[in-house]
Amino acid sequence: MAVKVWVVTMVLLFRFSAGIGAGGVQAADVLCLGSPDYGDALAKAILFFEGQRSGRLPANQRVRWRGNSALTDGRQENVNLTGGYYDAGDNVKFGFPMAFTVTLLSWSAVEYRGDVAAAGQLGNLRSAIQWGADFLLRAHTSPTTLYTQVGDGNADHQCWERPEDMDTPRTLYKITADSPGSEAAGEAAAALAAAYLVFKNDNDKTFASRLLTASRSLFEFGNNYRGSFQSSCPFYCSYSGFKDELLWASAWLYRATKDAKYLDFLSDNQDSSNPVNEFSWDNKLAGAQMLATQEYLGGKTELARYKANLDSFVCALLPNSGNVQIHTTPGGLLFTRDSVNMQYTTTAALVLSIYSKALKSSADGVRCSAASFSSDQIASFAASQVDYILGKNPKGMSYMVGFGDVFPRRIHHRGSSIPSIKVLGRTVPCNEGFTSWLPTSDPNPNVHVGAIVGGPDGNDQFSDSREDSSHSEPATYINAAFVGACAAAMGQNKQLEEPY
Repeated sequence: MAVKVWVVTMVLLFRFSAGIGAGGVQAADVLCLGSPDYGDALAKAILFFEGQRSGRLPANQRVRWRGNSALTDGRQENVNLTGGYYDAGDNVKFGFPMAFTVTLLSWSAVEYRGDVAAAGQLGNLRSAIQWGADFLLRAHTSPTTLYTQVGDGNADHQCWERPEDMDTPRTLYKITADSPGSEAAGEAAAALAAAYLVFKNDNDKTFASRLLTASRSLFEFGNNYRGSFQSSCPFYCSYSGFKDELLWASAWLYRATKDAKYLDFLSDNQDSSNPVNEFSWDNKLAGAQMLATQEYLGGKTELARYKANLDSFVCALLPNSGNVQIHTTPGGLLFTRDSVNMQYTTTAALVLSIYSKALKSSADGVRCSAASFSSDQIASFAASQVDYILGKNPKGMSYMVGFGDVFPRRIHHRGSSIPSIKVLGRTVPCNEGFTSWLPTSDPNPNVHVGAIVGGPDGNDQFSDSREDSSHSEPATYINAAFVGACAAAMGQNKQLEEPY
């Protein structure tokens, strides 16, 4: 006999007795809602990336309202910088967050390969990873050159046009030995090492070999020519410095190669690892701490500081820990700041999910000043964040476009908000986009299935306004973290449903 109802009841009792979701939806209400269809959500979260593609689209492209775009990127410097992803609702390719997106997608594939495969999505996830990794390989044109942006961000933001019509300057930005950006080089190194782990067992080893060779090269570039991306970037500048990216990259390279020099780098630079309360495209310390903690739990006891700092990350997030720094909304959503908050929620859920998995293997937990949390409790809280995004919230709204019956219809996204080039064949110029398509209250003509928006405010309110970019704009790194967190929630839910 299945014990789902009893187990779910116990999970809910923990969530609400511990204060998780306190003041928001009642436990009984959540129980009545049941579990979201995680498999459907996972499929849609991955599908989103096809709507963000730049370049010449493949024959098996599933998002049919998109067309080819930016086919001459890089030509002015005789390099091929086509492909990759538009990061959010605009038409610029930002290499730094794109690399973080590839790292998170690859991490999801590495940690939750079985769950993703069981949902029938492993092939689609691999395609999403490869589309971004291919661009990063092309962008690394020499041992000391990495192109970090394609497109003039200021000009692009002054236009509202489909990527297929784009006529703003495709200005190129890069880091070199003379103008370094260790953050961008380190993140690209992390991305390609993580992607290597996804593709290393393929019959054709050529692609995986290229990924690993480029990853090693990028790490050496970032480490040997140290300098902050803050001084050489126009957008997505780093505010946390480059040490977190170098730790993050070395952790991934050690996992990929088991080369002792990367472990030594982690061990020798533990002073750069400090307690944090967010994991983002700018600050990678929690991710590096997670990877290093997995090695610590596997016997690398010299990495103890990383585990202590990762425990602090958990205590900063879990309600009633006695060390809370990031509070939840009345409905239970982790709320870091009122600007694209979902990026912090999804990354936190991913790290907590992976840590709970690692702790379960070691039969350990996390001790905070006022409470201790088991691996199951940490996993349950991470799953509650996924559930909130998918509709278990005071508004009963899914913050993933196309999931459920109630979801954002007016997302801040140029391509989604203007009729497809396959429907409206003429060019839609910049100014027409601003006057006719951005301000209208009509729903977007193209449903960008799978897009997760910036999310509600601190009181669980959401206006569904296209002009409110802080809350209505999707981003690749939101979805990339959600993929792993959703796969983890799906696996956890499957265990709850299994009979004795």
